[in-house]
Amino acid sequence: MKRNYELAFVVRVDAPTDEGVNDAVNQVQAWVTAGEMGAVTKVDRWGRRKLAYEINGQREGYYVIMNAEIDTKNLPELERNLKLSNAILRYLLIRADE
Repeated sequence: MKRNYELAFVVRVDAPTDEGVNDAVNQVQAWVTAGEMGAVTKVDRWGRRKLAYEINGQREGYYVIMNAEIDTKNLPELERNLKLSNAILRYLLIRADE
């Protein structure tokens, strides 16, 4: 059963180029659409911002908000991938209002 979700995540910003950020966003999109269990409907890149507090030695991060339709069976695997990713500092996955 597919439902609408909003995924907000902060990408680690180590290098001055945005190549690593683009790779991380593409990787998250691939996790969402893995096995055709979901579809990304919108990606909103907020850009590089100062964090409220230091996370893993990082004072800045790249904020991304992603709206997607995700099958509920795919959620545990998606969250596992987000937790294990070195590129993602923090994430928040919430169900969007219908």
